[in-house]
Amino acid sequence: MAKYRLVLLRHGEGAWTKENRFCSWVDQKLSSDGIKEAKNCGKHLKALGFEFDLVFTSVLSRSIQTAWLILEEMGQEWVPIQSSWRLNERHYGALIGLNRAEMALNHGEEQVKIWRRSYDVTPPPISESHPYYEEIYNDRRYKCSDVSQENLPKAESLKDVLDRLLPYWNEKIVPELKSGKMILISAHGNSSRALLKHVEGISDEDIINVTLPTGVPILLELDENLHPLGPHQFLGDQEAIQAAIKKVEDQGKVKSAEK
Repeated sequence: MAKYRLVLLRHGEGAWTKENRFCSWVDQKLSSDGIKEAKNCGKHLKALGFEFDLVFTSVLSRSIQTAWLILEEMGQEWVPIQSSWRLNERHYGALIGLNRAEMALNHGEEQVKIWRRSYDVTPPPISESHPYYEEIYNDRRYKCSDVSQENLPKAESLKDVLDRLLPYWNEKIVPELKSGKMILISAHGNSSRALLKHVEGISDEDIINVTLPTGVPILLELDENLHPLGPHQFLGDQEAIQAAIKKVEDQGKVKSAEK
């Protein structure tokens, strides 16, 4: 019997996800499909009888919007939400805004997979000449974060994401879990992967093969020491989920017409 249960998910499809671009810290709303994914996620969680006490999100709109839509579908709009940049998507540095399939054509699918999925490889850092630099670093949401703007990352590996996420997990989320609250974390592909790596003890080598589809809730059942009682569970139609995972994996491949 699980002592603690936690639901984690990658937000619904964003506008740039649809365009197959590295979105990262550029603030994007959900696409029309992403809105449907979030609503369907809420309907499914309601049907399964989940009742949340607290929600954690990043400070990016697609993460927050997903949480809002889920809670609305569940009739739990009153549940408190706490947001932190520490749950943000991985900072992809100079790759932000680039198309993944075009990158695969120019640099090879294996290199793009390493940039997207590996544990300790960091992409080239963003520079002040980057077209989205000012948009990111002049954003007011980071003026009230727990680090100074000059100490915000300019590029991150998955290891870097885990390093900046762990203090928030240990100091903010874990105490709420241990107090008996049922928690939903509406995060991103890489912040969710980093958290799964930590909780489940996934190796540096195996994490490259962990792919999370958008808008699919993941159930973690933990013992009194926050160790998993089994592997994480994707909630929903398993055939559709596997198709969604393949869709995410194919984003980093050269389109067939270009091969």
